[in-house]
Amino acid sequence: MSSDSASSPPAVPRPAKPVSEALLNEKWDQCLSSLLIRSSLGLSFGVVFSVLLFKRRAWPAWVGLGFGAGRAWEQCDSAFKNSAATSNEGLRVAKQ
Repeated sequence: MSSDSASSPPAVPRPAKPVSEALLNEKWDQCLSSLLIRSSLGLSFGVVFSVLLFKRRAWPAWVGLGFGAGRAWEQCDSAFKNSAATSNEGLRVAKQ
């Protein structure tokens, strides 16, 4: 019996996807869900204002949808730009 095989730690299974790809997929999922939620809320507010204030015209609903989609786009753009910037947050610095 070899002492090397007895003292070596068990192999740790690696994730199927690289960490960077998983983070990118998570950001895209957040962006798409934000787009869906914010656009729906904007459309809903537009429909309510259309019925209450604008004699059932269509343009408030479209404006609300546009505001919601624009806000989601801005949030996604900010998330992707912040991830491209170099930072040391969450990283350990090896001291030599």
